[in-house]
Amino acid sequence: MLGASVALELMRCEGMRADIVMQDPVEAPDLEAPDVKAPDVKAEDSDRDSLHILPLFILPLETTALKRARLIKNVRLKGVIELFEDEQAGSGQIGIENLALEFGWPEDQPHPDLIMLRKLGLASSYDVYSLRLTLRELEIPVNNYDELRLSEEKAGELSEYMTAFTRPLIMQIFGDDDVSIQDFEDVIALFRDPDIAKARQKLQTMADKLGVKLQDVPKFLEDYGDIFLSLSYYRQCLDAIEPAISGMIASFDDLRTNWQLKNDHSLMQTCDMIESTVNGMLAAITGRFENFDRSTGNMWDNITAERFRQVEKLIKDYHTTIGGVLCALSVKMDAWARLFPEKDVGGPVKRAEFIMSDIKPGIDTIQNIEDSAPMLAALN
Repeated sequence: MLGASVALELMRCEGMRADIVMQDPVEAPDLEAPDVKAPDVKAEDSDRDSLHILPLFILPLETTALKRARLIKNVRLKGVIELFEDEQAGSGQIGIENLALEFGWPEDQPHPDLIMLRKLGLASSYDVYSLRLTLRELEIPVNNYDELRLSEEKAGELSEYMTAFTRPLIMQIFGDDDVSIQDFEDVIALFRDPDIAKARQKLQTMADKLGVKLQDVPKFLEDYGDIFLSLSYYRQCLDAIEPAISGMIASFDDLRTNWQLKNDHSLMQTCDMIESTVNGMLAAITGRFENFDRSTGNMWDNITAERFRQVEKLIKDYHTTIGGVLCALSVKMDAWARLFPEKDVGGPVKRAEFIMSDIKPGIDTIQNIEDSAPMLAALN
């Protein structure tokens, strides 16, 4: 990913003004948070990279005690406040509607924090890409937009996924005449080259092919890296949960043949419904990734900044849909994998009980997220 440091390096080569090109890709200026001082706390990388965790300190909450808590999606896909989480003590959760009693807020007039958390509790995912759109739509400012980025470690993990998106850009700009240019790190190294004239020439070549001004190239690279990093992130999330999904669905066959459970019609219907819903969601997400691949592949046939913005909008329009479906699936599959890490762990009865008590509740939410998705747009 081309982050802020990269853009700064590019600007140093050209003597560009930082206040012109260093615009945050999440377009933060019109949602500056009010003067509500956040506690001295930073998000853990695992929280920032999660689909289902929102550290509350990034929000302009008035209740100091809440700023050290997290808003999470629990296994039933409800947004709840997690006050603490520990391997030994477990997860200390409280429902959003119970906050008024917990903090002594007046009942006749909802507290501003309660109003905000009610809205966010209904969000389908808390991954950084979905949150950017959700917070903007709800007109909720944040204390630090840097928290709405993946951690450096996660971005590094996604380098393999990013290759499919970054290589066409590199070939389009540099061609195959410069074998030293293999990935974005090589591009960075190029612009750090002491030969400023060479760096200027490459920048101008890129600007000409994109049809943008020279000073707009760093911003374009920043946006390009960010939008395709989002797809890489979602692809990795999907790859991470597929083994657990396969394991759970395989266990359904064991339940269907179990002498004790096969005549439980409610259980059998639930297994069929879950299997159908999950398989349908996986097919829908995979189909969207294929559509994005076609769109991004065609983008390079006649690359312009305008065409990139069309692709960028197409992908962003589906952030909340893909993020919401993956969030729901990952929360349930994480819970399944913790209880049944191996095929032989946990008997059929225990698995059946967990399916009915924790996997089934909220499963309709996944279908609702998919049903609310916009129609796939065609690109010019």
